[in-house]
Parts: sequence; C-alpha cells; structure tokens
Amino acid sequence: MTTYRASDLGGPEPTPIVSVKPVVLPAPQRGEDLNVRISAPVAGTDLPIVLFAHGFGSNLDGYAPLVDHWASHGFVVIQATHLDSKRLHLDADDPRKPHMWRYRVQDMKRILDELDTLEASVPGLAGRVDHSRTVAAGHSFGGQTAGILVGLRVGDPQTGVAQDMSDPRVMASIQLATAGKGGDELTPFALKNAPWLRDQDFSHISAPGLVVAGDKDELPLSTRGPSWTTDPYTLSRGSKSLLTVYGGQHSLGGISGYEAAETTDENPERVALVRQVTLAYLRHVTGTDHTDWEAAQAALSGDSHPLGRLESK
Repeated sequence: MTTYRASDLGGPEPTPIVSVKPVVLPAPQRGEDLNVRISAPVAGTDLPIVLFAHGFGSNLDGYAPLVDHWASHGFVVIQATHLDSKRLHLDADDPRKPHMWRYRVQDMKRILDELDTLEASVPGLAGRVDHSRTVAAGHSFGGQTAGILVGLRVGDPQTGVAQDMSDPRVMASIQLATAGKGGDELTPFALKNAPWLRDQDFSHISAPGLVVAGDKDELPLSTRGPSWTTDPYTLSRGSKSLLTVYGGQHSLGGISGYEAAETTDENPERVALVRQVTLAYLRHVTGTDHTDWEAAQAALSGDSHPLGRLESK
C-alpha cells in the first residue's frame, strides 16, 4: 500500500514543543474552575492558535497525536477539560448536564477572553502569538463545539431556541467525526443521551472549514450510517473541504491518544493521514503556506489514493 507521509507534502520540519498544564481560569458560574493546557513550539513568532475541544468524556491531556503534531509545526494549541469529562464525575442529576453543550462553547469564549493570561503562563511564549489567526477544532462532541463558534445553530433542548453563539475571533474550523443534522434520523439513544443534537442548523456556517469523516463511522446516534458525519460539509455554506478516511471508525485510526482504550480501529497510517491533512489545512487557512495543502488536494483527489479522498467546494 502506498502510504501518505509528511514528505509528500513538504512543509516545515518539526520543532521541539513545550506544554504547560493546568492553567486554572476561575469560572464561578460554571461551578468548576476551567483547567487549560497550552502547547507551543519553543521557537517562532506570529504563531497562530488552535482551540481544540475534546470528545465526550475526554480531557485536556487527550489527542496527543494531533496536538503535538500541530504544535511542533508552528501552532499554539489550547485545550480545556470540559464539564462532560470523566475526570469531573458529575452526578447523574447534576443540573448542568442538559447544558453541557453550551458550557463547552462558554469555555472556549473564556479562553479567547484570557489569551493574554494563557500566553503569559508559558515560559518564553509572551509576544509570539498572533491572536488574529485562531481556528477552532474538535472531535466528536468537540466538533459541535467548534462548529458553534463559526455559526452552527443548535436548538436548545429545553427552550427550542437556536441562538447565534458564533465568535468573530474564530476564523475557521476543523470538525472531526462529528454529528450531522437532527430530526427523524436520530435514534432513541441520541434523543435520550444527546438532546442537543435534535435541531442542528448548518446553513449559517460561512467561515472556511475542514470536515473529517470516517466511512466506517457507525454511531448509535443516527439511522443514516457513516454519511451522517459528512453533514457539516454538505449542509454548510462557504469554502469547505471534506476528508473521507477509508476504513475510519469514530477514532479515525486513533487520534484520541496513543494506545487509547476507546480506539477501535487502531491504524497508524490513518492517524498520519489525518494529522498531515489537518496540518496542511491549518497552514493554508491561516495564510502561513499553501503548497502543502495544494499537494494534499492533488494526492487525494478522486478515488485513487488507498487511504482517503479530499474534496472541496
């Protein structure tokens, strides 16, 4: 099998990184302080930012295969532990549970409000970050979080109201293996356990975005099968791209962590594909460099590549 390596794209060589955690941001209305991790290259200036939202139950220590790769190639990656994390052990009847999707977005906005504080917490990072180039990214539940920041409208499960919770400080998004539209295609399991998926409107998303979907991602949330996770691409407006990962299940080969227990389709080649294409996209959409994104588009056009397909609109 032909593998898809970083050398196919060119781009910069990786550099050493530094990570600082936890940086604690007081959040009294949240009921828990917000714990944040910042990962950044030890050198370089005008560094763009990636706000990364973890999947349901994870935490700020997850997704090293992506986070380390992005940071070592010139990005400041900021992660939080959201309220749905298993580390926080919320009681089953905790009144915050129905609003976890909203708390996640508020977490990200709090991070954006406190960028100076977070930047100062990492030795040697102050003055090297470009706050004007911020991309929101997320996996699974985190993909919805990232989508909301660029215009996804979510109907509140209790009121039915779908507010615009987008943030102009976010220029683009990367949504990995995330949910599609609601309505009749949702399963009873989804309606009970993820009521915030009942009404999702992608039509207001006009910011650039990359959607990554596995063609074997059979989730218990929709009756439609793997194509459900392509909705953020097909139903949104503007400049969008879709990476379809052949054979990819929900963890896309293992992006959630090295030897992570939840990975059901462990495959280093898939992980390499996802991190290389996402890095190429990050460099492209932030205006850092376009050549590696153009190389990815050429290598993954049509159905000729054994690992996946990349299309754009």
